[in-house]
Amino acid sequence: MVRLTEFWSAGPCRRHAGKSAFLAAALFLAAPGLGCGGRPTSRVNLPPPVESTTVGAGDVFEMTIVGEEKLPKEYRVAPDGTVDLPYIHRVTVAGLEPQQLTDSIRKKLMDGKVFTDPSVSIEVKEYNSKRVSVFGQVQRPGSFPLSPGFTLIQALSQAGGFNAIANHDRINLTRKIGGSARTVVVSADAITDGSQPDIPLQSGDTVYVTERIF
Repeated sequence: MVRLTEFWSAGPCRRHAGKSAFLAAALFLAAPGLGCGGRPTSRVNLPPPVESTTVGAGDVFEMTIVGEEKLPKEYRVAPDGTVDLPYIHRVTVAGLEPQQLTDSIRKKLMDGKVFTDPSVSIEVKEYNSKRVSVFGQVQRPGSFPLSPGFTLIQALSQAGGFNAIANHDRINLTRKIGGSARTVVVSADAITDGSQPDIPLQSGDTVYVTERIF
């Protein structure tokens, strides 16, 4: 059997002589959305990522109360969505936006007559509850925290990069949209060489790196 990789280089398309080569090449180019070397040529058809800033289990935030500089500053949300805070003890915080969390803590401090008019600020340092998954032909497959502006190339880097049999041009990116999921095929090489933009990811995205056909 003739292998397609025998006829196409990573650079410009190159046709080898022979009827079998011509037929294989023609079939290969006829595949939807494929260019030289099997690289997807069409723009990725995905809606923009939905950015979620709500606090969840495993997230780390910094709390500052003006005038209380000796208090601990960093707090991690427990698996049950709660956190223990000075003066007000255990508080449920999962699902709250940072500003909602700020308002809730401030209210509890006033309701408990700890302060009359406290100045409270919250800054989320780590969104460990927001994650993307990278599987397939990478060095360290797994689930990784989603930081603001996290992209496909950054996710691949977090997974240790490609292994020896990875197909850089056939990466499946699956995103949940409403009640359904959409999968698109992405070329990492097209992104790194500047012919396509990098793709911002959202929480719950799954990246699957396929295997090269030898």
